[in-house]
Amino acid sequence: MQQDELFTVNPHVRPPDPVGAPVEPVVPPGSPLAVRMRPRSLDEVVGQQHLLREGAPLRRLVEGAAPASVLLYGPPGTGKTTLANLVSTATGRRFVALSALSAGVKEVRGVIQEAQRRLLYNSENTVLFIDEVHRFSKTQQDALLGAVEDRTVLLVAATTENPSFSVVSPLLSRSLVLQLRPLTDEDVRGLIQRALADERGLGGELELTGEAEDHLVRLASGDARRALTALEAAADAAAATEHRTIDLATVESTVDKAAVRYDRDGDQHYDVISAFIKSIRGSDVDAALHYLARMIEAGEDPRFLARRLVVHASEDIGLADPTALQAAVAAAHAVQFIGMPEGRLALAQATIHLATAPKSNAVVTAIDSALADVRAGRIGTVPPHLRDGHYAGAAKLGNAQGYRYPHDVPEGVLRQQYPPDELAGRDYYEPTQRGGERTLADRVPKLRRTIRGE
Repeated sequence: MQQDELFTVNPHVRPPDPVGAPVEPVVPPGSPLAVRMRPRSLDEVVGQQHLLREGAPLRRLVEGAAPASVLLYGPPGTGKTTLANLVSTATGRRFVALSALSAGVKEVRGVIQEAQRRLLYNSENTVLFIDEVHRFSKTQQDALLGAVEDRTVLLVAATTENPSFSVVSPLLSRSLVLQLRPLTDEDVRGLIQRALADERGLGGELELTGEAEDHLVRLASGDARRALTALEAAADAAAATEHRTIDLATVESTVDKAAVRYDRDGDQHYDVISAFIKSIRGSDVDAALHYLARMIEAGEDPRFLARRLVVHASEDIGLADPTALQAAVAAAHAVQFIGMPEGRLALAQATIHLATAPKSNAVVTAIDSALADVRAGRIGTVPPHLRDGHYAGAAKLGNAQGYRYPHDVPEGVLRQQYPPDELAGRDYYEPTQRGGERTLADRVPKLRRTIRGE
């Protein structure tokens, strides 16, 4: 099917039935607490005030003043689905939801064709909500472009990933990117208190102790859905024992631990590993262990963690502690050999070693400087006395003639030119005064003076 065919009305297809005012969706009483407490208006939305204050882009969109497609980017439980629903119901538009986990190009095209027919015959606009849009392939995302461009649909797409990395550029340029922030502790606390009292929630039938409320807030970590799910589990447990009070013990008995917010395929992956490496580089062993624990608990591939430690050992420690690379490589071998969960011990040992080691970036600076010269064309020819002389005719070409063997002198170092003429006297490695490099900081200049005859 050609792209233009997506927006061609078939005259033989019956027009859609007339529509009236939007009907507020009926939420069955048995629905999860998080669903029952979903805000019905902007006044009930908690958090995101940077997007919802007077004149802000999201408020204008919900009120119908800014018919632009949007990408809602933020962590789970911050209200992306709620806001998408409000965009539809508050402005009288038809609302269609697709999940990128189950929908394909066929479903997307079907929605677009139906949206065009409704727009043509009834002047009815369609809001297309796509959850987890980052899971759509490039082809699936491309199928949306024409409909978004001519506003056949108003796209509201939600993603937990940075759209700059997960959404194709053409779709990104046609949409307004709005970043949602994690809810504050006070936002979550207010939401819990509302759910306790509201008729849609627990209707005032149960009380929550201060300790239990504090624990629920901590468990939520800024995620409204997680807070309400935990509250509902605790309320069910309390009701089963005919207690009207939800205490700390009840919450702890129903919720084992806070789920780690971490997506191995998303930007949380990159943020946490970045924080891990920077904590090691900054010699904060405790922070490094915290980020290591987060990644282990989230199921990160331990081989990936081991590889990052091996890289870091040379990149930020180098010869300030020559044993750092050995420790990192040993940890990588141990993880490969014994697997998890025991492999966590080797990863922790290497992390502690690297975090507490003296730091030097002299190795990475040296090789990068040398690479920069090579890429800039500063190469030159190999000096004749260093060339290979192990073939017939090499001597006639002057190869390997005049080479001086360092072991022939007591010091093991002698005057001789090694680099090409263009790079003679060029220094790459500059040892620091930290750790094991302190000795090299004295030795390297002496070696250079001897070799160069200075």
